[in-house]
Amino acid sequence: MSSPSTKDNLDLAEHARDLADRAPAGSLEKAAAGSVAVTCATTRDVEQARTVLGGVVPADVRQAAIALLERLAAGQA
Repeated sequence: MSSPSTKDNLDLAEHARDLADRAPAGSLEKAAAGSVAVTCATTRDVEQARTVLGGVVPADVRQAAIALLERLAAGQA
């Protein structure tokens, strides 16, 4: 059985993957959403996901990914 924080991260990963699938190929949105999807699927909680996303390069993808994570975590995306 998974903990609530793991389920939450898996839900965020699924939502981010859906966004990535709909984004135009090669777009910043696709790169950011893909980064969030993989990160959330492989981390325990939103705080850990934020930390991991802080290492994403290039900077524009990192900034977009962190912003997307914040929107998803707040239920706004």
